[in-house]
Amino acid sequence: MESLAHYIPQLMITAGIIILAIEVAVLGFATFILFFLGLSLIITGAICWVGLMPATWPVILLANAILTTVLAGVLWRPLLRMQSHTDDKRVKSDFEGHIFVTSETVNKSGSALYTYSGIQWKLKSDIEIAAGCEVEVIKAEVGVLWVKAV
Repeated sequence: MESLAHYIPQLMITAGIIILAIEVAVLGFATFILFFLGLSLIITGAICWVGLMPATWPVILLANAILTTVLAGVLWRPLLRMQSHTDDKRVKSDFEGHIFVTSETVNKSGSALYTYSGIQWKLKSDIEIAAGCEVEVIKAEVGVLWVKAV
């Protein structure tokens, strides 16, 4: 145990990196507390390693508690803002652009059905499309293909 006492700064930096890896890889950066703790362990370990702070347990625990609190106070809002940013860009489906001839009248109610790729899809359109018309898929939702006349 005495031999580990000589490597406290290195152990703290290693523990901080492991905690950051768990936060990012396992939890997907969903909780910030492990991020703040890991960061404070790395910073405190580096400060001890350089010799600016004694590597004793009471000093290390107090420094980590204070540094974790300061990091949480400073970084909480920016990280929350970064996490709440979403991209509203619509993703294009592989079904979009598929052209076929409908066998039933297509309207907004979704009563027309079409079997494609082993799935029976409801067909919907903003305007009524007569049976036998060629249509193109413009949007795919769960179980629904939105079409327009070609």
